[in-house]
Amino acid sequence: MLTVIAVLLGAGAYAAYTVYQRFVSQILTVPGCQAGTGPSAIALDFGQAADAATIAGVAASDHLSARALTVAYATAFQESKLENLTYGDRDSVGIFQQRPSEGWGTTAELEDPAFASRAFFGALVKVPDYTKIPVYEAAQAVQHSADGSAYQQYAQAGALLAAAYTTKPHAFTCWYDPGAQAAAENVSPARNLTGAMKGLADAFGKPGGDAVVTGESTARSGDAVTIGATAGHGWTVANWLVANASSYGITRVSYAGYQWTARLTETSWQTESGALTGGIVAS
Repeated sequence: MLTVIAVLLGAGAYAAYTVYQRFVSQILTVPGCQAGTGPSAIALDFGQAADAATIAGVAASDHLSARALTVAYATAFQESKLENLTYGDRDSVGIFQQRPSEGWGTTAELEDPAFASRAFFGALVKVPDYTKIPVYEAAQAVQHSADGSAYQQYAQAGALLAAAYTTKPHAFTCWYDPGAQAAAENVSPARNLTGAMKGLADAFGKPGGDAVVTGESTARSGDAVTIGATAGHGWTVANWLVANASSYGITRVSYAGYQWTARLTETSWQTESGALTGGIVAS
């Protein structure tokens, strides 16, 4: 009898311990995003992840190189830690700390990451040999900072982000509990694909013509959308959707045989036999 009781107690203790482990795991898993893998991976909060995705989208829509994107990321890291700031030195605002008084645009315009990115790239492409000179020189030629050499410290991180967001498959991910995230941001957890498509168009350009996003089709139920992208930009679009998923109630993104699912575990994209090889599906 004692043996039986001991076994029962052991089973109960094990079950309790398992529940405890899961509880502690949930507490210790902090919502966030990550670009890259291994020791060189870059941790990002949701604001940084979304800003980086928009910068990549604008670079894609402007048909710019990975080098241009690297310079933009290095600049944004140095200027604002890749956050869309509403303040700065004197009248500087936004991810690149651009100044309205210097002719970059209005305060409201510069606080829009897509507008700020287009303004930055518009100045960068006018810099002679900007794809060949050191990152800090290219950045300084645009920013005219007090210490231009400071941009170089983020050159490596900028290159990693550029690859993770644009060319390296399933190298960017986020993890969070959709319901809890929505509550924390005081927004509805309901899926808002219309809003997502507007945001996508703001970064990549409206479908049609020479835009990166070539078209979209929404399922009858209204709970999924399939997005077309020009060759070489599928992962850039897919990563934008993941980076902005928490803002639009998106819980799944599928592309090129992989699927990302929103949940509070630090997991990356998983292989998905049903995922499309061409279009990107968000639901």
